[in-house]
Amino acid sequence: MEKIKYMVIGYGWRADFYIRAAQMLPDRLEAVSRVVRTSERAGELRKRGEAAFASIEEALKAGPDFAVLCVPREAAEEYLGQLARLQVPVLCETPPAADTEGLNQLWHMAERTKMKIQVAEQYIFWPVYAAIREIISRGIIGKTSMAMLSAVHDYHAVNLFRNFLGLGFENCRIHGESLKTSFVKTEDRGGFDYDGTVIDTKRALATLEFENGRTCIYDFMGEQYNSVIRTRRLNIQGTRGEINDLTVRYLNGHNEGMEENIRRVDRGICGNAGWHHLGMQFQGEYVYKNPFGDVRMNDDETAVAECLIKMKEYLDTGRESLSLRDALQDTYLSFAMETCISKGSTEMTRSQDWV
Repeated sequence: MEKIKYMVIGYGWRADFYIRAAQMLPDRLEAVSRVVRTSERAGELRKRGEAAFASIEEALKAGPDFAVLCVPREAAEEYLGQLARLQVPVLCETPPAADTEGLNQLWHMAERTKMKIQVAEQYIFWPVYAAIREIISRGIIGKTSMAMLSAVHDYHAVNLFRNFLGLGFENCRIHGESLKTSFVKTEDRGGFDYDGTVIDTKRALATLEFENGRTCIYDFMGEQYNSVIRTRRLNIQGTRGEINDLTVRYLNGHNEGMEENIRRVDRGICGNAGWHHLGMQFQGEYVYKNPFGDVRMNDDETAVAECLIKMKEYLDTGRESLSLRDALQDTYLSFAMETCISKGSTEMTRSQDWV
């Protein structure tokens, strides 16, 4: 199998996921070069063994199939312009715009330059969400109509809603509000915190009522990402059942009520085998299998690697799995949602240029 070669533009916690992906899957992925803002930082990375540069042109000499753009929004426009001029395909970490006008401008730029661009929206490739999407696609809970999610923020949440409810580009009525709350901090990216510090935060709530009758309920605090006492919650309702976290309640062919759990299967627990994730089971079969075998990767690392492979499939076949159009819609709805939450207001969305 020919390796997928890519260059990474960016430095920091999220950019490192794409560097680690190649280290974890050396037979399939290769991060051939990296672009950072300054020559000094590039020199630091070269001392660590990376082919790092402060110039896109220099990094392109390594022959990547595409670039992964993983920089703050305010820096992304400049890089996108350079990549478009150089006709370099791009896997963009986030739609890089600060407002709806910027999203429309990005769409027109991509159309005008015929840029090959996809967006790395990875959460739908997490094992649990991939398994849930498969269960929904089989019609086990009927036609989905309502979803409540308290797990990820902003456009990430919107993308999961749209996948679970089969939403396209319908407009919706959004109502939002923000509530004050507090709880004990338990963890952050640096590790566990045992000091018992009480932190004040805000809980964001929003409802999205779409033209086709489907409804989303968004409930999130940023601290959920790193807390053992504010966990993730999910409920998806369909005409013939519902999925509540990992429990599925549904009607069988005789309209009798059934209840079964989605089961996560990991190797190496209570054993001496190396830990790795095998997949997710439901009704006696796998509804998701880890595409990367026995490699030890967490769920987000697995999903990021899947985005890299989907990008290469797009370049080879033209088939979009991470389309810019969908990412722009996710981000537009999240902007509207943020506005309503901050103001405690209600807003009706309207179709944008990419629709």
